[in-house]
Amino acid sequence: MKNDNQSGIFGMLAPSIQKAIRDAGYDTPTPIQAQAIPPISEGKDLVGSAQTGTGKTAAFTLPLLERLSAQNRKPRGNTPRALVLAPTRELAAQIGESVATYSKYLKLSHTVIFGGVKQGRQVDKLNRGVDILVATPGRLLDLMNQKFIYLDEVEIFVLDEVDRMLDMGFINDIKKVLKVLPSKRQTLFFSATMPKPMLDLAASMVKNPVRIEIAPDQPAVERIAQELMFVSKADKDKLLTNTIKGHSSGKTIVFTQMKHVANRVVQRLEKSNITAAAIHGNKSQGARIRALDGFKDGSIEVLVATDVAARGIDIDGVSHVINYDLPVEAETYVHRIGRTARAGREGRAISFCDEKDRALLRDIEKLLGKQVPVTLEHGFHSDEVMKSSGPPPKKSGRGGQGRGNQGRNAPASRRPRRRRRPAGSQS
Repeated sequence: MKNDNQSGIFGMLAPSIQKAIRDAGYDTPTPIQAQAIPPISEGKDLVGSAQTGTGKTAAFTLPLLERLSAQNRKPRGNTPRALVLAPTRELAAQIGESVATYSKYLKLSHTVIFGGVKQGRQVDKLNRGVDILVATPGRLLDLMNQKFIYLDEVEIFVLDEVDRMLDMGFINDIKKVLKVLPSKRQTLFFSATMPKPMLDLAASMVKNPVRIEIAPDQPAVERIAQELMFVSKADKDKLLTNTIKGHSSGKTIVFTQMKHVANRVVQRLEKSNITAAAIHGNKSQGARIRALDGFKDGSIEVLVATDVAARGIDIDGVSHVINYDLPVEAETYVHRIGRTARAGREGRAISFCDEKDRALLRDIEKLLGKQVPVTLEHGFHSDEVMKSSGPPPKKSGRGGQGRGNQGRNAPASRRPRRRRRPAGSQS
């Protein structure tokens, strides 16, 4: 239960942001949103300890949008007004989806940049000007060195999952970014854990911060029968169809990492005569309401959702949760499977694991403190995936998330005078 003070937090935001929140199906803020939105809206620095699944992304995204939209000015080309730094491209993409969801009625632009893909489209968007840039450290520094990004007008700097950034060796990258940021800025620092070294690092970046610590709610997993199925990527759709058709009754939620995958899964299920609907940030309020109403009344058998869209779902009678994609963050696994086994009922959680997800599975089992029971007799079992240790580490180099791009060009802080931008270069 949230108190009345928490419920009123969304009311302090602009009407257009409130409308986007309602479209997404939320009406009550989580504890971290209730505690973080007021000080961030006031321009204060913040140090927050919170894990994925607590509503952390919206806690900084909503007031960030509020502050930028209130100024009513366009960004200059290649010069973002807000920078959100994330450790992995998957997390960066998820943050980008949240920004898109909550800014749908605002005249604000954003883009997400990360390695592993060609930089052309990312550069084109940056050239037109973006208010909010979500980035991974490797690609950010690479494009800074190529003079495609200037950070001297950043008003709000967000570091998300800092503990994971340090584990991945990004501390020097963070320090390089800090050197070219304006000293007069708002800084928001988030980490799942906050030991003394982390607090010392935060202290070097923030000024008179508000300190917030949130412990995530943990659903009772003992009532949930968990299963793991090793499967090749090519067979996942067939396995999903067979698994759902094997259910005798009950509602099923299928989780995917990305919106386009959710759409594709729905199409494949409907071709197999399974009624399904997707909910994610690109769906209109009307489409979302129709999907949820159909799922509740039983006319839709399967709801396919991304984590961002599923944040506000609380539907009785969900008997099965299927992780078509394993979640990027281990804590999200616990929250996903907690959609079943509600109100004292039992539930079943089935997770598909292909070769690329082996590292994610290790993180989940480490969090649980035990292995997820493996089901071998499902017709699409892959010994190759089961025996695999996962894909090899990505090589550092141009376009990657590693640190092989550093020093290739002169630091962005020593850039020459900017050329005059052609008319119409701003978004």
